[in-house]
Amino acid sequence: MEGGVCDDNVLLSHPLLENQSLETNNNNNKYSTNQANSSFFKVFFNGLNALSGVGILSVPYALASGGWLSVTLLFVVAIAAFYTGILIKRCMENDSTIRTYPDIGERAFGKVGRTVISTFMCTELYLVVTGFLILEGDNLHNLFPELKLGVGSLSLGGKESFVLIVALVILPTVCLDDLSVLSYISATGVLASVVILVSILWVGTFDGVGFHCKGDLLNLSGIPTAVSLFGFCYCAHPVFPTLYNSMQKKHQFSNVLLLCFLCSTIGYASMAIIGYLMFGSKVESQITLNLPTERLSSMIAIYTTMVNPLSKYALMLEPVVNATESWFPIYHKKKYFKLLIRTGLVASQVIVALTVPFFGYLMSLVGAFLSISASITLPCLCYLKISGSHLRGEGLLVVGTIGFSILVTIFGTYTSLLQIIHGSVVGY
Repeated sequence: MEGGVCDDNVLLSHPLLENQSLETNNNNNKYSTNQANSSFFKVFFNGLNALSGVGILSVPYALASGGWLSVTLLFVVAIAAFYTGILIKRCMENDSTIRTYPDIGERAFGKVGRTVISTFMCTELYLVVTGFLILEGDNLHNLFPELKLGVGSLSLGGKESFVLIVALVILPTVCLDDLSVLSYISATGVLASVVILVSILWVGTFDGVGFHCKGDLLNLSGIPTAVSLFGFCYCAHPVFPTLYNSMQKKHQFSNVLLLCFLCSTIGYASMAIIGYLMFGSKVESQITLNLPTERLSSMIAIYTTMVNPLSKYALMLEPVVNATESWFPIYHKKKYFKLLIRTGLVASQVIVALTVPFFGYLMSLVGAFLSISASITLPCLCYLKISGSHLRGEGLLVVGTIGFSILVTIFGTYTSLLQIIHGSVVGY
């Protein structure tokens, strides 16, 4: 998807976007990448931008779910994700023809590996973008709680009304053929995260909220939710091959990854601690829902939260659109068919958002089942297969990392599904 590229430098609004673009645009691996002329700091910015997203809104809720000691799991997940990023780099060093993340899957496990990785990437994009609709609906309803829509005998509540309105506003951008303008706007993930963090810190320091909540030391029942949401924060791995290929001095890529993970983890940990101190166990799945809406600093945080996903929506959905259109090679170039596919995808996301209006639970499911698998499990499996005969003592570390990720996937997915089912039955 061309909207993900600005000049000679890949500006990525989401960790999965660019690589899935490469995959859907050229399944035969004949894609000609840009020259490797990106500097250390350009690649660092793109990597940090890939790691910066809506996950920052949910880390206080994650910490509240697991208790203070669960913050150690944030660091464990960060270390595991950093290590698997290094494994991806080693896979690429092993085979210079690898250009994208699905290429690694194919190099390790053939066409099945490519299909599995591509499926995980598309599914995660679809659900994350669906989460944007829920996020927008929740925050707009928080600002305008009295608004409701009614058509004849049909009446929609406030959140449902806003989900529908946001989808109608976004739909024209999804139908655009040229998304290059949006790509520049969506590359502000780092700035948006900083603005949100500073605004919330201001609310706690100067707007009367304070940092007085003690919270729980440990809540074992909430650990699966906590680690799943932490995993969702580190789902940038599918973009690492593109960043690696764009770099002039590839031997410095490990240092870039280290700096990216260090900065992003400091940001996530700071937000988690600040939010939990401010609101304790009452913190919402999106911390912006706790903010006093009459304060300017709160409004800055809330509107920044809402504008950033709006700019990313069409860009992140584009790979899913391309993959869906590729199923119909006879019709995919016809204008009416493109509009039908794109409208149908947005409509399906509205249905999912209205059926499962639980941002925290949905992102926990994405984190446990998709993010952990794509960012930790699959890189380890691919590395074992590609480098198998060359492994020695490190093999135990790789296997241990796989074991950790599988445990998170099993317990996190189970817990998230239970929460979604329970929420659907008893009401939100």
